[in-house]
Amino acid sequence: MEIFLPAVLGELATRSVSFVINKYSKLPVQAMEINLERILLRAQVIVEEAEGRHITNQGMLLQLRMLRDAMYQGFYVLDTLRYRAFQEDGTGDNKVRNYSWALSKFSSAKRLCLSSSSSSTKASQELVAENVLDNLRTMILDASESVMFFTSYPRLGRQPYNMHILLGNCMFGRQMEMELILNFLLYTQPCSGRHDRFDVLPIVGPAICGKSTLAAHVCNDERVRDHFSQIAFFRHGTFKDEDIDILTDRCTMRHEKHRKLLIVFEVVGELNDDLWGSLYSLSRKCTTSGSKIIITSRSDKITKLGTTQTMTLKHLPYEAFWYFFKVITFGSTDPKMHPRLAYLAMEISKMMNGSLISANVIGGLLRNNFSIQYWCKILKFLRESVEKSISMHGEHPCDLLAKNKSWYFRRLGTTTEDVFISSHYQTCSSQEELPEITAQDVVYGGVKPQGAFKALAWKSPLPPYRCYINIYEIQQLQTRLVKKRRSE
Repeated sequence: MEIFLPAVLGELATRSVSFVINKYSKLPVQAMEINLERILLRAQVIVEEAEGRHITNQGMLLQLRMLRDAMYQGFYVLDTLRYRAFQEDGTGDNKVRNYSWALSKFSSAKRLCLSSSSSSTKASQELVAENVLDNLRTMILDASESVMFFTSYPRLGRQPYNMHILLGNCMFGRQMEMELILNFLLYTQPCSGRHDRFDVLPIVGPAICGKSTLAAHVCNDERVRDHFSQIAFFRHGTFKDEDIDILTDRCTMRHEKHRKLLIVFEVVGELNDDLWGSLYSLSRKCTTSGSKIIITSRSDKITKLGTTQTMTLKHLPYEAFWYFFKVITFGSTDPKMHPRLAYLAMEISKMMNGSLISANVIGGLLRNNFSIQYWCKILKFLRESVEKSISMHGEHPCDLLAKNKSWYFRRLGTTTEDVFISSHYQTCSSQEELPEITAQDVVYGGVKPQGAFKALAWKSPLPPYRCYINIYEIQQLQTRLVKKRRSE
């Protein structure tokens, strides 16, 4: 008894101390979440007010972009702190195993190291949250003077849509780039007294990052349409000599001295020098200064064609991508009302490698079925598809599609059928009849067409209204094994 009582009392004392420590150690984290939420609200007010005005000062645009990036990072850290409890206890019967996002292009998300549930990582999460909170406070304080100047810029007309509707109909995360292009188009560039040439803006970036969509979105602005008499869009590969003649006739009309021409030229692959020479010869025949050319390409070789600084587009940072995916997925529903689904959405977003097409497609599927079981199936399917692609090809499926490479993946809910994607391409809805079958029907539905067929992956609601079409072939697993043995 003399040994037993001290042991019991010691155990009770230890548990009591642990209880008190755990109870009061949570207060700083809760207070941190509240403070972070408040400071994010202030940052969001500043960003949305600035985005509603036509700002021409490039320094102010740069400061606004930095604040916007810090805001997205803050939202991501806040969501991680909110939903990390579901990461610790899993999702019950629907528990999914963790996955290292090894091939991600978003290094900022890697630096956060918010995917583990260990106690050491909890401390690092809280440290990151403190740094993000301090960074936001400093940036808001630095931007306080700039806010006063916002009122001096004209306000843009915009309907009071809900955020998910607004993001579905605008270029997300490209506000600074849009303002820079508008400044290039609407204001005359210094040309050293030469008026026999166009001003050329090259836009360079990886595949499917929104180069052509950005250019078309800016050209759809009312101020741009009023500024130019003619806006022409051409895609490399469909540009013909007759088009050169038509453009030459249009820009050499002597009786219209104030006629200005805007050409948006999308380069697919390598640019043909002769074709560019023919296009650029229009500048010598145009009698009016102020005409402009926007040329987009994956290759940085077009930078030598520019008369102004080249604009380089990159994929969205992961924090901004998560904000976009969360809004698209939950729509008008508050994610805080479904914390378990919000956690699953964060895990699903890590499987997309920043693909906005995947975000729109998968976000629409999840939005139509608020079921934990269904979301877990989607997450498991995506993880297995990514792992299979990495093990077989060493690349993420989105990277394979961007390079137009073929790959296999297992259909959702079946173990006997594989889907083979041989290629994909882009088109406009007015150029050809779109397939009735969608990619969702192929991957997640019960459609079983025979042989090779086309399916609509996604139709963009933004100009130039691109349609992304994949060519599929559904194969039985036994058939695939026979073909593989024959090839060997």
